[in-house]
Amino acid sequence: MNFLSHRTHLLGICFASCLFSTFAADPAHVLIVVGPSKHPAGSHEVAAGGRLMKHCVETMANVPGVKAEVVYEWPAKELRDAAATVVFIGDTFPAGRLPNPKQNLADLEVMMQRGCGMVCVHYATGLLGEDVTQEGDHPLLGWLGGYFANRSCPHHESFARIFKAATITPAAAQHPIARGWHEFTLHDEPYINNYFGKGENKLAANVTELATSLLPPENPKRETVAWCVERRDGGRGFGIVMPHFYKNWANEDLRRFILNGIVWTAKLEVPADGVKTTLPDLKEFQPVSVEYVPPPPKVKPAEPK
Repeated sequence: MNFLSHRTHLLGICFASCLFSTFAADPAHVLIVVGPSKHPAGSHEVAAGGRLMKHCVETMANVPGVKAEVVYEWPAKELRDAAATVVFIGDTFPAGRLPNPKQNLADLEVMMQRGCGMVCVHYATGLLGEDVTQEGDHPLLGWLGGYFANRSCPHHESFARIFKAATITPAAAQHPIARGWHEFTLHDEPYINNYFGKGENKLAANVTELATSLLPPENPKRETVAWCVERRDGGRGFGIVMPHFYKNWANEDLRRFILNGIVWTAKLEVPADGVKTTLPDLKEFQPVSVEYVPPPPKVKPAEPK
């Protein structure tokens, strides 16, 4: 090799190395999709919840450099293409509630095939009867590993009920999502009898039970309230059926649990002691209300005289 060729070769190696370093330093992108909600103030608060998760993702003390985008409509292609994981929050799975649900599912299929992660929080784990077949088939089952089956579903019925004190217990101590959080108790609405497939509704081999709760209190049974899946396409999914009340985002164990799930589905390393963030005042994310505000009682129409 002559001097000029050797010099050109070295410059090529240097350029490729710099290019690789640039790409390797690019932060993971988290896409947060906020769907519609009709819940009373202080419950769900999906828009504020989306903004809160963005803040937490971008201020992780021990997983720096991650960027998040919050959208309140179906995301544009450039955002879908950039996402390492997509997080959904809303009243049932937002892909089915936003305009053009068939196209939304097709867009998600493209994302999942390239190994993009998926996270569904609380009611975003849910499907309606109109979303599923008579047998309960829906792509979300494969993407997430399970789902909340609304009472309108023909094949299965999950249950939504507010519990004064639901204790959430880790179920897979060695899993990265379990790092740094401990058993906690909260006043919330963790869904029970969630759907994980046909037969005896046991979790598939590639699905891991992450947290359980003994519910309902009058007839306790070990219920799966959070789980994750490692999909055949190489992607990862994480479902958690809390929080219902917005103020429960202040619970550090719950928040770390969810952030660990986001980091894991983005294929980033979950720190040994879990994700650490400092949460500002919940009011800063502009909820309608931090505290739950019950809806006004329905007034019966006056009887005709």
